Amino acid sequence: MHYYEILLLRSSAPALTYFSRQTLDAGSIISVPLKSTQKDAVVVKEVEKPDFETAEIVSASGKAYNTVQMEIAKFISEYYFSSFSEAISLFLPYAVGCCPMTTPLKTDHEKQPCGVVGVQHPTLTTIQQKAYAQLLKKDKALLFGVTGSGKTEIFISLMAKMLEEGKTSIFLMPEISLSPQMEKRLKVYFGDTVAMWHSKITKKKKEQILEGIGSGTVRIIAGARSALFTPLKDLGLIIVDEEHDDSYKAQTRPRYHARDVAVLMGQRLGAKVVLASATPSAASYYKYDVVKLGKPYVQMKKEYRFIGGDSINAPILNALQQNFAAKNQSLLFLPTRGNFKYLYCESCGKTHLCPYCSVGMALHRRRRHLKCHYCNFTEAIVDTCTYCGHTPLRSERMGTQEAMEVIGNAIEGIEIEQFDRDSIGTAKQLKNALKRFESGESHLLLGTQMLSKGHDYANITLSVIMGLDHILGLADYRARERAVSLLFQVAGRSGRAKEAQVIVQTGDAEFFKNYLHDYEDFIRDELVFLEMAGYPPFASLARILIAHKDEAKAGKITLDTVTKLKQFGDIEIVGHGKAPVERIANKYRFNILLRAKSRVPLLKALHAVDRREIEIDMDPVEFS
Repeated sequence: MHYYEILLLRSSAPALTYFSRQTLDAGSIISVPLKSTQKDAVVVKEVEKPDFETAEIVSASGKAYNTVQMEIAKFISEYYFSSFSEAISLFLPYAVGCCPMTTPLKTDHEKQPCGVVGVQHPTLTTIQQKAYAQLLKKDKALLFGVTGSGKTEIFISLMAKMLEEGKTSIFLMPEISLSPQMEKRLKVYFGDTVAMWHSKITKKKKEQILEGIGSGTVRIIAGARSALFTPLKDLGLIIVDEEHDDSYKAQTRPRYHARDVAVLMGQRLGAKVVLASATPSAASYYKYDVVKLGKPYVQMKKEYRFIGGDSINAPILNALQQNFAAKNQSLLFLPTRGNFKYLYCESCGKTHLCPYCSVGMALHRRRRHLKCHYCNFTEAIVDTCTYCGHTPLRSERMGTQEAMEVIGNAIEGIEIEQFDRDSIGTAKQLKNALKRFESGESHLLLGTQMLSKGHDYANITLSVIMGLDHILGLADYRARERAVSLLFQVAGRSGRAKEAQVIVQTGDAEFFKNYLHDYEDFIRDELVFLEMAGYPPFASLARILIAHKDEAKAGKITLDTVTKLKQFGDIEIVGHGKAPVERIANKYRFNILLRAKSRVPLLKALHAVDRREIEIDMDPVEFS
């Protein structure tokens, strides 16, 4: 008889003990009986026979997590305050026999498979060749390349080099909206050795990819942050494209940051890590060696024009009309999704709120309803103020659906592609939308943050950027960085092959004009501000979130936690109280924001106060 400590997968339940008649390795995935059901679990370690009765492990799956996956999961659980089970469940296991389970890591790399002969490399310019050579010499580095400078050709060259050396690669992108175009480019060079991995692909397709990884036919995995946890053997390279993007940070437990976990994985596996962006985060620019690509691949003239207002006005419509008449394509960015705007009363000034969350109900005109984007409560559109009875209610801030109506009514014949999460729900919808735009069937790409993510279309000669002032005014220490980065990213979608115009709607044109020609100037100024203000990368932040249906109970947990934290002299309680969004799904929410000069004292204090009733977000990027 053998006795094992096990953890249920995707669970925060404590460790349990079961027995088995066969020997099992740590990391083995098994099935165990629990009450009237069977649950998947992972073996943590073998233990002595306990002094209580145990149930028998039903079966072993033939799959297991290897040593390195277990080590990284342990780090994630401790650093990002989740259970080990939640952390290891991020990873996809290896088929037993495909990867050593308990041997030292170096053994994996001593048994390198033969490299792939005759891999095609892209032709690099002199500037690209220099950057490529620099990256080959570094274990980890930041590729800081302006939009259109040819970063993708360098990525492909690095992946081709890995294939020749018998190693595999992971290529992370922040949004699945990038995957159709990137898949096409990668397939040209790597054929079926590359596979795309993200939440929109089917279970059957994922199983096929995992079979390809196991057999060695799939050597490159490209996709969203979950691609980082695929079971590739002999990993030699991790690329994190658009490394500045907040979508790399998970907003549910484990609240890991894929960029930072990629760097850790690179260190543990001896793999090269390349972070890349046209607008790198201040933190990455400060922390890592920078390799610069300072000029676009094709240098085209780009004219910036700043206008006032907060809606689609005459200057915007005229520019779109002229560009459409010239048979060119345009892009229009809004900082909100769908009809994500609120109904408000002109008489008393109050916003129509969700009855369960203290946020405005978003107006969705096409589906004729109001929806809360926090708890998903939905109701019919109302026209009378629930506070004072005034009618009608007005809507503030334009959303993508209303923008489509305004432009469609003003410009006859224009075909508009709505590009946000309300309209793009499946991989097929995404491919079809991008295919229509690439073929010229649609003339205007209109949407939200998805627009700023690395799309490359030669015929876009006009970018319209709205809502930057809203982003600049967010209660976030990175608000300036987010606004300037977004300006550069969206502007970078136009003028790839033709002269282009960028229209920026803002009341603070002077601020943006200072940095138009060099994002690095902005980063240098921003680092001075961040150091003076005591924000990352010069300090560590953590956010504690308390949510409870009883407001008094939530408040008491908050005050009790603050009292305990005050015993730690080397951390600063920046503030505590009700969260900016006070209620979600009928739970009252409180925040505690902490800061320390280094992570060690902060982690020590947080582990001392950690309990079931609180949620800890280490290195937060979201503060609402």
